[in-house]
Parts: sequence; C-alpha cells; structure tokens
Amino acid sequence: MTSFSYIAINKQGNKIEGTADTSNRNAVISDLIKQGLRPISVKNYSSKGISLNMNLFTRKKVKTETLVVFTRELSTMVGAGVPLARALASIEKHSESPALKIVLGSVLKSVEGGESLGNALGNHPQIFNDIYVNMVRAGETAGILDEILKRLALQEEKNASIKKKIKSAMAYPMVLLFIVIVAFFGLMLFVIPSIGNIIKSLSGSDTQLPLITQVMLNISGFFVHYWYIIFAVIITSVILVRRFIKTPKGRYFLHSLMLKIPVLKAVIIKIVVARFARTFSALMGAGVPVLESLSVTANSLGNDVYRKTLLEARDKIKNGSQLSSILEDNPLFPPIVSQMLSVGEETGQTENVLVKVADFYEEEVDASINGLSSIIEPIMIVFLGTMVGLIAASVMLPIASMSQSIH
Repeated sequence: MTSFSYIAINKQGNKIEGTADTSNRNAVISDLIKQGLRPISVKNYSSKGISLNMNLFTRKKVKTETLVVFTRELSTMVGAGVPLARALASIEKHSESPALKIVLGSVLKSVEGGESLGNALGNHPQIFNDIYVNMVRAGETAGILDEILKRLALQEEKNASIKKKIKSAMAYPMVLLFIVIVAFFGLMLFVIPSIGNIIKSLSGSDTQLPLITQVMLNISGFFVHYWYIIFAVIITSVILVRRFIKTPKGRYFLHSLMLKIPVLKAVIIKIVVARFARTFSALMGAGVPVLESLSVTANSLGNDVYRKTLLEARDKIKNGSQLSSILEDNPLFPPIVSQMLSVGEETGQTENVLVKVADFYEEEVDASINGLSSIIEPIMIVFLGTMVGLIAASVMLPIASMSQSIH
C-alpha cells in the first residue's frame, strides 16, 4: 500500500485536502470521482511524508514558451496520424528542456500502460494545469485532440503575452520604487545626521532652527537611534501580511481591496474578463459541459472575488438560469459581456462570441497597463522630488538665517 496526498474540488466548488492509502494513483482518482469530487492534484508520499513527485522540482523550470512548443508539436503530429506514444517519444527525444524530458518520460510510460493522455498529464499538475488537462480529456473523448491542442497552444500564448506585458509595464515603476525606498533610508540614516551636525556647529546648539529643519532632524534622529526596531517591524509586518494573504480569507480580502482602488480596479477587471472569456470559450469549444467549464474557469482567474461570483453563477445555472442574465447586473462584469453572452446563447455561438470579447479586452489590457504605468511613474518621481526638496529646504533655511544674522 502507498500513501497519497490529494487535493480535490467538491460540487460546491470548495477545496478538499486529504490522504489515502491504496495500491496506485488511479485508484485514488477513481475513489474521489465516485465521491462526487473533482481531483486537482494527487501526489505520492514516502513513509517519511516526503513527496516523491518530481513535479515539485520541475514546475519553475518548464517555461511557457517550451510548453507552447510542445503543445503545437503534439498537435501537428497527432493531426498527421502519428500514434500518440510515438509522438510523445519523439518530442521527448528532441526536447531541449531537461525538466520537460523528465515529465514526458513519465507521461509516455503512463500512456503506454493504457492510461489516457489527459490522466497522464494530470499526474503533473505543477506543469499541466486544470484547464489544460480538462481540455485534453474533452478532446480525447470527442476525437478532436489535435484541434484542442491547437486551441491550448493559442491560449497559453495569449496568457503568456498578457503576463509579459504586465511585467514589462511594471518593471520601471518597481525599480523606481526600490530606488525611492533606498534613497529615503539612506538620507534619513546618513545624510541628514551629517547635515544636522554641520548646521548645529555653525549656528550653535542654542539657536532656534526653522520648523522644517527641526522636523527633518527629529525624523532622522528617530531612524538613527531605533533603526533596528523599524526594520524589525517592517520585516515582521511583511511576513505576517504574506501569511495572511496565503489564507483563503486573506486572499479574498486582498482581491476585494484591489477591486476598490480606482485606477487599479479598471485594469484588473479587464485582465480577468479577458481571461474568463478566453478560458470559458476554449472549454466550451472543447466540449466540456457548461457547469464543469464554469468551475474550471472560476479556479483559473486568479481572483477570489470573481471565483466566488462564477461559482454562485454555476449554482444558479443548475436551477435553470442563463449565464448572461446572471452576469447582467453584476458590476464585476462590464455590460458588453452579458450582452455578447446573450447573443451567443440565442444563436448557439457562445464560443465564438466569447473569443471576440477576449480579443477586445486583451487589446484594452494593453492600453490600461500602459496607462497605469504612466500614472505610477510620475507619482514616484514627484514623491522623490518632494523628499529631496524638503531636505534642501531644511538645509537652506538655517543657512539663509545665519547669513542674515551675520549682516
């Protein structure tokens, strides 16, 4: 008997974690499905409780570009009639990614052992996410695996493109923020004390300094004498906040807060709506049932507020409601989403309509990210300039005062 640790989603959309002792991993998956649970991750553990799943060591080493190339190659070979096992063996042999070679070797063994490709990929959730696995399973069931793999490759490229644009747009503001923080502490700990000593030596210890100069010296003095307390408080706060954010309650609070910040709210809505439209349309086009598509999409958006909204919408659809009418009065979704969904539901073209929505909002994301970047940069520059200006004023005022007393 082997011990397995699993993560699954129940019918209410809640995450269930637990362990099971059985002969193999497939038996665990089968038992979970019989209980009405949807398996997300099933890992093999040794007797010491240490994970034997190599995915833990390969997730960060398999780049999105590598995954896209693998998906496109597999799609081409399957579409050309190459047997699945042979296609996997060929891609494994020629892959330049050591991490992907390890994973494909495991997938190949599973497929040769009679396991479906979807289940074989599901053994490596750190690389092949829930959307990927569900679409492959649907493609195998419908006999259109090559077409589904093309859609997956396109989806991975779109997601990677958005992530790159976000990182690129935020790179300069983050560097500038780091410089501002370092400059602030450097000025408070080293520059201001030296300037203060010079001013006091020139004007005398009993001289009444200007208010702004005295304030800056007091702040600097506090930093100099209690710097260890300040850094300890900052580090402790960061650790506690990070831990809180990792909890479901903390993550939901953070996502709710982000949706209340005026400028940031518009950017997040566009990003999430674009991801929702692209993912949901891909799953629907792959033949995944509506309720299952909503569940998978809800857990892939990266925002717990939207996740809760879509899971609630799924429950309402069970009672006969239409998705377009549910989202119509929801402020998290722009009116165009419910309008386009309504058209898709009436014409039976929901998939195609959502693709157009995704294309539209992906273009909007570009403009919004650039706009956000252009707003953040001048704010930081103004903050840095103000800080330097205050320091300059705190130095020049007492000097000017001394020069007047000399005359």
